[in-house]
Amino acid sequence: MLLDTSGLLCLMHEAEASHKQAVSLYRTSHQRLTTSYVLTEYVALATTRRLPRRTVLAFTEAFSNDPAVEVIWVNEALHREAVSLLLRRQDKTYSLCDAVSFVLMRRYGITEALTTDHHFEQEGFRRLLT
Repeated sequence: MLLDTSGLLCLMHEAEASHKQAVSLYRTSHQRLTTSYVLTEYVALATTRRLPRRTVLAFTEAFSNDPAVEVIWVNEALHREAVSLLLRRQDKTYSLCDAVSFVLMRRYGITEALTTDHHFEQEGFRRLLT
């Protein structure tokens, strides 16, 4: 499954409504993929939610070094492919981070995302959290 920003927030913070569900899904998943853009967006979201910065950064560092998680570091080619997707979907409000995730999900044959974001459903993927 792809690990999206909202899914990481649910996974790491017990106060989130979908925390238990996120933990259960994470533990049973055999494929865990995320991107450097998701990690960047997670830091921004957690900061906005006023979560302890030290905890947020420690999680981000540990997560990016976890061998059970494949982190795709976004390069220029992937960035441009995502921008191209956004240009084709101007009727949607997808973020650039979303578009990178969609491109990679198709590339890797992933259909499920640990996310609460309805944009994944709009793009034809299965959102695992509500």
